[in-house]
Amino acid sequence: MDDFICKIVVLDDDPTGIQTVNGVSVYTDWSEKSIREGFREKNNLFFLLTNSRAMTEEETIATHRLIGERVVKASRESGIPFLVISRGDSTLRGHYPAETETLRRTIEQVSDIRYDGEVICPFFPQGGRYTSGNIHYVSDGGRLIPAGETEFARDKTFGYKNSHLGKWVEEKTGGEYAWEQQCYIELETLRSRDYDRIEGQLRQVGNFSKVIVNAMSYEDLYVFKTSLLRAMKSGKHFLFRTAAAFVQVMGGIEERSLLTAKELVEEGDHRGGLIVIGSHVSRTTEQLNELMTLEGVIPVPFYSGLVGRAGEFEAEQARVQERIEEELEAGHTVAVYTERRLLVPDSDDPEDALRLSLLISDAVTGFVRKLKVRPRFIIAKGGITSSEVGVKGLGVKKAYVAGQILPGIPVWKTGAESKFPGLPYVIFPGNVGEKDSLKKIVSDLMK
Repeated sequence: MDDFICKIVVLDDDPTGIQTVNGVSVYTDWSEKSIREGFREKNNLFFLLTNSRAMTEEETIATHRLIGERVVKASRESGIPFLVISRGDSTLRGHYPAETETLRRTIEQVSDIRYDGEVICPFFPQGGRYTSGNIHYVSDGGRLIPAGETEFARDKTFGYKNSHLGKWVEEKTGGEYAWEQQCYIELETLRSRDYDRIEGQLRQVGNFSKVIVNAMSYEDLYVFKTSLLRAMKSGKHFLFRTAAAFVQVMGGIEERSLLTAKELVEEGDHRGGLIVIGSHVSRTTEQLNELMTLEGVIPVPFYSGLVGRAGEFEAEQARVQERIEEELEAGHTVAVYTERRLLVPDSDDPEDALRLSLLISDAVTGFVRKLKVRPRFIIAKGGITSSEVGVKGLGVKKAYVAGQILPGIPVWKTGAESKFPGLPYVIFPGNVGEKDSLKKIVSDLMK
């Protein structure tokens, strides 16, 4: 990270945080062994996949407490200072502020670090996420829609009302951090390259108040990074809650060209691939419908609405598993997908909705875990789905991020310990890509 030497530890709440990076490692647990290995790597950055968006708040607090303690311990043992980025969803869903508040309290308790502030930067252009005038926007059909007016804001578990990031923070923290008292890095200041002014703003931050970073281009982030490093060298300490673009910039990771099918699959491999679709957002459904027009793809619907019905849900899982195996054995590419609707529990408890989705996710993961035939490739659609398939289905402990097959759509090469070593595993976020993106990827990998 330029001449500011430290280890950047990225805590990823689902596997999509690697959307902008390549040539780095992802550890799928947060054991002391994995964290030590991350600190020993030559790379200045590594990922810990927490998949905390699939956890209850109580579980994610316990997880982040452990990680905070272990990162400090590994830092002391190696003599390498660290910086922690909590990589969250660019549409503002997730356990905020629980995760960064837990990290702050834990790290301050077990080290000499005292955090002055928290940087909030959900900018992610590959997915059409921009921040201007402190309002966070989501691009849809060429229009920029305030995030609070999108389907993501109506998430049953992680919903919110405010598109203004300062007011979003105030909303999520129950008024603890008033929007008027936060630090705003405006586009005008970034575009004028007023490094001194931005550094001055950052030097004034204290009491873990929030730094809201506006950004409409990568250049905005590079200007901010320069001033941020100057402030950090002067002794300021920050935690970070950001989307994937910020990770790339802070890590100094160079862009590479998009991955090609020739780089991912062996020539002459005529086996079929497996596409697993758990996300039910409208963009995923559009992409699924388009995929179904591709010749050679076998659709296998999974009637996930049977969850909770004794015997019926298990029988449905067995039916789908048998069909997958038959089609893969015949060399066909299979698309397994859950029902295209949000299943709502009887209660109003948001964690009940999360538990229901996890039961379905466990079933989907089982389809991969029980596979007898190695597919040519696997694509998982949706954040929770891709994490569960990678960790529990494929048994990945450490993966290598090869790059992106399309903008914002990363690919793992699975480790030697996994069910299928060296398998190209495409992690396709539910809310990313154009209507034909999934079809294009599958078509290329099938050739």
